[in-house]
Amino acid sequence: MTGQRLGQGSPPLDAPAADEPPALRGAPEGRPPGSARHGSPQPLPGTVREELVLERIDRARRSRPRVREDRITMSHGAGGKATQTLIQAVFLDEFRNPVLEPLEDAARLAVGGARLALTTDSYVVSPLFFPGGNIGDLAVNGTVNDLATSGAVPLYLSAGFILEEGFEVATLSRIARSMREAADAAGVQIVTGDTKVVEKGKADGCYINTAGVGLISHDLDLGVAHAQPGDAIIVSGPIGDHGITIMLARGELDIEADVASDTAPLAGLVARLLAATSGVRALRDATRGGVATILNEIATSANVGVLVTEKDIPVRTEVRGASELLGIDPLYVACEGRLVVVTAADAADQALAALRAHPLGEQAAVIGRVVADQPGIVQIKTAFGGTRIVDLLVGDPLPRIC
Repeated sequence: MTGQRLGQGSPPLDAPAADEPPALRGAPEGRPPGSARHGSPQPLPGTVREELVLERIDRARRSRPRVREDRITMSHGAGGKATQTLIQAVFLDEFRNPVLEPLEDAARLAVGGARLALTTDSYVVSPLFFPGGNIGDLAVNGTVNDLATSGAVPLYLSAGFILEEGFEVATLSRIARSMREAADAAGVQIVTGDTKVVEKGKADGCYINTAGVGLISHDLDLGVAHAQPGDAIIVSGPIGDHGITIMLARGELDIEADVASDTAPLAGLVARLLAATSGVRALRDATRGGVATILNEIATSANVGVLVTEKDIPVRTEVRGASELLGIDPLYVACEGRLVVVTAADAADQALAALRAHPLGEQAAVIGRVVADQPGIVQIKTAFGGTRIVDLLVGDPLPRIC
């Protein structure tokens, strides 16, 4: 948009496409085309346009996933639509089995009479060190959290390192020390690993891959597919801290904000929650793609609608301000120490009290409900009194945040 102002050589942002039929131009039934309120890019509630938009979204989601690109792009690793399409069209198609198919954060396995959870993750965060943490404690906490949100008690981790030729040994020692300290804090042990070195220029200093094993000792069957109309949706604290911290730590923007990553092990918080109530239906940690991605996974997996209220979503003032300057919605920004909880309506108060009684959940809040209307769609009640659709992003405005 260099050298070009809106209105000079380009249509307004909310102008309809030249070939867009009148029914899609925001005019409610019975109102002449072109009489929609000026400046509203969202379809007006109850209009033909709204129905057609929802129909298109539903049709697209029901179609067979297919990767249209010939080569992998950054969007494929961002946790949004492109990532989900890649997983379903390539990996799930080839590896399909009953254990993998739920696509939860960890696989649940029955081994010798015991129920285990198994997860794996890779960390390519840039920069390696940032306010509140580094790639080492992030790798431990992220893996512990994937086990915890599956309802397991985390026990053992593996750690694989891909190192670039020339990487400083002192820096690697700092990372390893952080991992050990994080493992001690989470009550897990790193019991096996692997190291590979690639030529200079073939990696970005250090990448870490982890796997984790945990024990499931309760009878709950947790999963976003179990959400039911009337269920409450809770977040365990302010969202977006981690993603904004990483973006500002890169030093590419002239923005200063007193924010730090929320990276933390959630196993203790989850244990307190599950001990307080048996009404929990699903748990997720909101990493890539943020809370918005989790809400869409709930809606599509359970074939329900989700309605959240903007004013109820906790966001720190510094994170909201930085997000506005960057043109980013905090709902899509990654966290590394926040839970999204789906719980039965009659268990919501108990769940909220249990979360708030733990240091990592003091600012927990109910942000919305599962509804029967418009299955597969997430909507938000805005601060201005309207509603808008919260869809999955194709990619992520903040790449390499974990």
